[in-house]
Amino acid sequence: MNENQVTVDSHSYALPQPFLVIATQNPVEHHGTYPLPESQLDRFLMRVRMGYPDSSAEREILRSQAGTAQLEILKPVLNGSDVLEMQQAVTKVRVDESLVSYALAIVRQTRDADQFALGVSPRGSQMLYRAAQAMAFLEGRNFCVPEDFKPLVVPVFAHRIVVNGSSASTKKKSELAEQAMQEIVENTHVPV
Repeated sequence: MNENQVTVDSHSYALPQPFLVIATQNPVEHHGTYPLPESQLDRFLMRVRMGYPDSSAEREILRSQAGTAQLEILKPVLNGSDVLEMQQAVTKVRVDESLVSYALAIVRQTRDADQFALGVSPRGSQMLYRAAQAMAFLEGRNFCVPEDFKPLVVPVFAHRIVVNGSSASTKKKSELAEQAMQEIVENTHVPV
């Protein structure tokens, strides 16, 4: 995916631009599905847990024709060229050297921590950098601040590290990884 192509039966196919891959995983039932290996998880920008809706949102779901298809009323808000233009604009968002050092300090801790069998890869570092640029862009800025990095560390890094201890379930390991990443963020000096 990150290589802008997919390979099926030894034949590579270029992906149209822009493209987006979203994978879902049911955290309870895994019959017929298998956890992805770390090398494949590393290709996803981030892992985001959806959780349950809050009470008011769930009430709205029930009140708004719950269970009926609403796809026919959806209207596009962007076209492909709009997305490509925004992607290009994101790459121009400035990132101060102090923020690069901040991100790399977090990465280094994942590689040096005894609690991890595998730390964040260089691809992970690149993804945090780009995600922070995108956050700044969405906030209407052409430069990054620490608050563009901090909330993205867990969703961008937690699925890229491997927690020591093989006895824990996959769900438990991912929760441990998220907790450990949050501790690292809280204990890493933030540039002013």
